[in-house]
Amino acid sequence: MIVSSHNPGSHPCISGCKLGFAMATNPISSPSPRSSREEQATETAPICVLVFNSSDPSGASGLSADISTISSVGGHALPVTCGAYARDTARIYEHFALDDEAVTEQARAVLEDIPVTAIKVGFVGGPANLSAIAEISSDYPDIPVISYMPDLSWWEDDKQDQYLDAFKELVLPQTSVLVGNHNTLWRWLLPDWEHSRSPTARDIAMAAEALEVPYVLVTGIPLPDQFVDNVLTTAQTVLGNSKYEMFDASFTGAGDTLSAALTALLATGNDLGVATLEALEYLDHSLDAGFRPGMGHYVPDRLFWAQPEDDDADDDGEADEAEASSDNEPETKPIEGFVMPSHDTKH
Repeated sequence: MIVSSHNPGSHPCISGCKLGFAMATNPISSPSPRSSREEQATETAPICVLVFNSSDPSGASGLSADISTISSVGGHALPVTCGAYARDTARIYEHFALDDEAVTEQARAVLEDIPVTAIKVGFVGGPANLSAIAEISSDYPDIPVISYMPDLSWWEDDKQDQYLDAFKELVLPQTSVLVGNHNTLWRWLLPDWEHSRSPTARDIAMAAEALEVPYVLVTGIPLPDQFVDNVLTTAQTVLGNSKYEMFDASFTGAGDTLSAALTALLATGNDLGVATLEALEYLDHSLDAGFRPGMGHYVPDRLFWAQPEDDDADDDGEADEAEASSDNEPETKPIEGFVMPSHDTKH
């Protein structure tokens, strides 16, 4: 279940995104030299994030989510299409993976041309594409890799098993931060869990560390009173957590939104703790403004910040309501700052 915080409002990571336009007081002026304009454009260009994911015709998840999210938080997405879903907002009917050579050619072309500061890996369709991505990322060990594992329960069991095994072997050793829902990561990384209690985020992180993943962001951990927890952790210690109240709605694309936001925020130079909090807040606001374009699930509004602002009176009322409800929220441990490590080359 997707979650929402008690305190929606303007989001710090996208403040100032609305652009104002004014008529120039000097209508005609001498143009700047071309070299100066090119230098200025380079200095002010957004950071570039390479994304491996699949096309989603519903616009809810996949590359659609990645591109809009990365753009919203100030980055420039470099989308590598690894396949295409046949889906609507309610369910996935099929996925068609591209050939691994096509994936490699796309990625190599942009990597040889554009400076990339972070890489996100979403759903890429099959073991061959995972192998191609692992080989590519091993050539760029200083670029952090953020990997997101979605729920694959819609897929055939044998294809799931092959994909998850290949991801463990090939991509996790390259991964700086693994992002996923508590239930998904538990079933994948701890398949033989026999305790009566559910595994903690640290339990999952210990399993991930055995596969050489240093950080894990575990989302959607159930709590009492319709709350869920989101925990950033290593195998040794919980670095911080952020608790939210659950939405009474089903969303598609939340995981891609969160992982894309985290990747872009890390790429802009934020440390891991700050980037995690910012990404969770961004997701929360996107869900709070979510909409239902079809007959299925709701979709996060990743451009919530572009919507008209409410009247001041409405804002004051929401603030009072949020303050009153915050007394009932579970305690949240602040996520401290941590420097993002580059991934080590394992291949």
